[in-house]
Amino acid sequence: MIHYSPEVAEARTKGLPLVALESTIISHGMPFPQNVETARAVEAAVREAGAVPATIAVLDGQIFVGLTDAQLDTLGQAQDVMKLSRADLAVCVATGRTGATTVAATMICAELAGIKVFATGGIGGVHRGAELSFDISADLQELGQTAVTVVAAGAKAILDLPKTLEVLETLGVPVIAVGQDDLPAFWSRASGLKAPLRLDTAAEIAAAHRTRTALGLKGGQLVTNPIPAEAEIPRAEIMPVVEAALAEAEAQGISAKAVTPFLLDRIFAATEGRSLTANIALVLNNARLAAQIARELV
Repeated sequence: MIHYSPEVAEARTKGLPLVALESTIISHGMPFPQNVETARAVEAAVREAGAVPATIAVLDGQIFVGLTDAQLDTLGQAQDVMKLSRADLAVCVATGRTGATTVAATMICAELAGIKVFATGGIGGVHRGAELSFDISADLQELGQTAVTVVAAGAKAILDLPKTLEVLETLGVPVIAVGQDDLPAFWSRASGLKAPLRLDTAAEIAAAHRTRTALGLKGGQLVTNPIPAEAEIPRAEIMPVVEAALAEAEAQGISAKAVTPFLLDRIFAATEGRSLTANIALVLNNARLAAQIARELV
């Protein structure tokens, strides 16, 4: 059921380090051609750090691990693309649809392909007001059951970060901050929350991954990699913008899967594009670290 790009197929044959990449940033994150340009830049960052990128998507009912340039262009301009999580993946494949993978679906496909490391921007988590809405991302459950190391800049800052940490702890997911004690908060290096765990090198993170496997522990680990200092929007600056966007979403009755894109659009406008610039910088930073971890795991 899985098709590999020529580059990924060769890497698998030669035992080269591989890094999985999601595709929602292409179909649901940015307009064309910026989406494809960003995807190619992230792939280039993985290659420059010594690993092989494997962007994952479903095209016409076929799971692709690694996309050619032509497939990237096609996905970047496609309409009516499904946003795939665990609940949607099988239906998309069975009905011959095209879909872009979120964190959860990318983890599933990466594990099927034998890829141990996945780089993304930020994971989903517990939404504000989840005690009433029960709006909790499937990404958290996936981290609890799928054995992939996920490198992110933390959970998206629009979420309820303390509750997200609590759920991850309940699910037995190691939450590791890289090189600092504070949990990163996507656009900001610090959240004001102490990370449960800290590791400082790719070798240490890879050793933790191998040890979980040796112990027979289910699930993956979340590696929270702070955004580069020169690209961050400090928490004191971004949080008032986030709160205003959340209030607007509530006033307009925006809910479920529509919440995140609505909030990101409002935050982009309020920061005059700085939020997107920061987003790209953190994804590139995560891709480089993921490649280093993948090299240690070969």
